[in-house]
Amino acid sequence: MAIDYSVKDGVAMIVWNMTSSPMNVLNDDSVPAFGEALKKAFSDADVKGIVITSSKPEFVAGADLKMILRNQGGDPAEMLKISAGLNELFRRIETNGKPVVAAINGTALGGGLEICLACHYRVALNNPKTKLGLPEVKVGLLPGAGGTQRLPRMIGMQAALPLILEGKELSPKDALGMGIVDAVAETREEMLEKAFSWIAANPKPLKPWDEINKKTGKIQAKDNYKVPNGAVLSPVGMQTFTVGTAMMMDKSKGNYPSTQHIMSCVYEGLLVNIDRGIAIEARHFVKVATSKEAGNLIRTMFLGLNEANKGASRPKDIAKTEVKKLGVLGAGMMGAGIAYVSALAGIEVILKDVSQEAAEKGKDYARSLLKKTVERGKFDALKAEGVLDLIKPTANADDLAGSELIIEAVFENRELKATVTQEAEPQLVNNGVFASNTSTLPITGLAKASANPANFIGIHFFSPVDKMMLVELIVGKETSDYALAVAIDYTRKIKKTPIVVNDSRGFYTSRCFGTYTSEGMELLKDGVNPVLIENAGKLAGMPVGPLAVSDEVALDLVYKIAGQAVKDGVLAETDTSYQIGKQFTEMGRLGKKAKAGFYEYPEGGQKHLWEGLAELFPVSTQQPTLEEVKTRLLYRQAIETVRCFEEGVIRTRLDADLGSILGWGFPPYAGGTLSFVDYVGISTFVSECDRLAETYGERFRPTPKLRAMAAAGEGFVEKK
Repeated sequence: MAIDYSVKDGVAMIVWNMTSSPMNVLNDDSVPAFGEALKKAFSDADVKGIVITSSKPEFVAGADLKMILRNQGGDPAEMLKISAGLNELFRRIETNGKPVVAAINGTALGGGLEICLACHYRVALNNPKTKLGLPEVKVGLLPGAGGTQRLPRMIGMQAALPLILEGKELSPKDALGMGIVDAVAETREEMLEKAFSWIAANPKPLKPWDEINKKTGKIQAKDNYKVPNGAVLSPVGMQTFTVGTAMMMDKSKGNYPSTQHIMSCVYEGLLVNIDRGIAIEARHFVKVATSKEAGNLIRTMFLGLNEANKGASRPKDIAKTEVKKLGVLGAGMMGAGIAYVSALAGIEVILKDVSQEAAEKGKDYARSLLKKTVERGKFDALKAEGVLDLIKPTANADDLAGSELIIEAVFENRELKATVTQEAEPQLVNNGVFASNTSTLPITGLAKASANPANFIGIHFFSPVDKMMLVELIVGKETSDYALAVAIDYTRKIKKTPIVVNDSRGFYTSRCFGTYTSEGMELLKDGVNPVLIENAGKLAGMPVGPLAVSDEVALDLVYKIAGQAVKDGVLAETDTSYQIGKQFTEMGRLGKKAKAGFYEYPEGGQKHLWEGLAELFPVSTQQPTLEEVKTRLLYRQAIETVRCFEEGVIRTRLDADLGSILGWGFPPYAGGTLSFVDYVGISTFVSECDRLAETYGERFRPTPKLRAMAAAGEGFVEKK
């Protein structure tokens, strides 16, 4: 069952109540059922009005994206059929002649909000958890059921475009202020009462973009409807689209087709009547819904992310665990961040450092973050104080007693980590788990300091902990399924996304992220203009250029990590990142923290590339194309990921893809580093890697297994 139907006092109650899904969604089952319920109400002479609502906590959460994914790569006409079917249904809501009210009892997103926009009146329950919006752009789509046409016609282009282009979500009160909903109610009873009252007062509603045909008496689209706050061809409209297009391209770098199609939808659609506008939107929807970018975003950043957040990698035969008391060793920025996010989740945290003063500084970090949260109105002061009370700074290891989990976050030094492990581990509860927040040191080696290596695991956080959503869990040779289950349950409790990798030097994220920064240095050594290097990185879809991010990481840390690899015999002393890291460290240009690295950081001014780079790395007269630099940066990351996958460091494609996007910002439109191989085509990828290897070095050389996959026409993304 998907829809409940009843009639009360001459009003048809169409109530979404899907039993085949945890949430109400638009799919192959619910849409026909919804259509039948509407048809029944339209044709019943005793029904004077219709209320659409839900019996679940949410209204309608949007379209079932699996339905979109299933149709990818097939006949575009099928995708058009989906959009056309919804549009026909929603236009019928507007033109049936009876008043239709959306009683929005909870979250209405995407197609869910598009149902509401098609209704004549919208009353929302004033619940702070309720979100209203058109977030399709976040998964590479655009609203395909009239959203790009109705919203601008309701509130104007200037107000509507940011909501559609950025996928912003609004509270009921914010939506009321913008004119997206017409009223709010404090209780469900009040919401329905307002819906029934409006129906009684408006027996023959007409949308402002519609009119009654004088000959037939039927409702039809109006050709001369004026969009609020300025038409497309007005000075306001021209400015909106000129500035909006420039801002959109600056943000998307042209890598996300959906944003460009959204601009076209709104521009072209508002030049004609609503019916033609909806037809224009449908054509654009098909183009983006069948794009590789949309498939990647849906697969990785929606379905895959949800899967990971539900604990897809968790051992199934281990009973649920819960960390109530956590020990954190080291109250620096990383340890303090771990303490903060754990306390936010209601966990008691013992924050230990070598002195009480150092531990208190760590708590001060949490205090400053909470203060900002209170100032932004997201927390009240009492709640913030409660979170802060959960963090207990100490210099005494005995205070760790009774911890279910202890995480060490001290400096990347094997001896130091061994010392704190042996000091703190005895304080764990029976069968407690000890974790190392290391980014490079192999877990199996660190576990040698443990009395119980089966309960020793790597929990690698990313900085800043309060903002970065990924946690990389590293399984050593002796790490048990129980320890992994504890780590995943804890990660989920603090509302982070876990990926699981096997032990190796640099694990997965540090190893592959390092190829982005090292390739930036290789380009610099090859005489490529640093401005071209940085712009290519950003235009490829990375958050920042490789030289800028090297400064952020710190060049002395690059040197230290590379130096350890040289010492261990896995890296040649001639390695470019080692040589440049050494050179800059000896010059005192350590990166952003020293206000001098590849960039200069003038006090009160804008950072800019250091002029001295031209002397150290003379710019060649012959420069590569922008595309060539982008190719080197992206392919280098992807081929290293392939090696990690083949070596068994990465367990699943999803862990690789999510880790690359959430961990270091690999372009989401490509789906992640492994999906990138399929994105460009595996045969193309292999031939390009061969060309790059011949031109720039063996680091690009495809593996034999990858060649075999290409020859067999196989890829990393499962075929539907």
